[in-house]
Amino acid sequence: MSDRNDEYIVVKAKAQGVQVIGLTRGQDTKFHHTEKLDKGEVLICQFTEHTSAIKIRGKATVVTKHGTVDTDVE
Repeated sequence: MSDRNDEYIVVKAKAQGVQVIGLTRGQDTKFHHTEKLDKGEVLICQFTEHTSAIKIRGKATVVTKHGTVDTDVE
């Protein structure tokens, strides 16, 4: 059985100012953490008992156990 705390994603910024935003679990989804990445920086994010979703703004590559995706920001 997989524990939700073992889920990670990797975000690599392809431009300046990429924002990675953690969203809470529960009845009301709220922002609880924000990071800003410079071009080339990498952030490893973990889903936890408090983090149910991660939102990414800006040009980035996201790597998960399900595959790799690039954002479509021009």
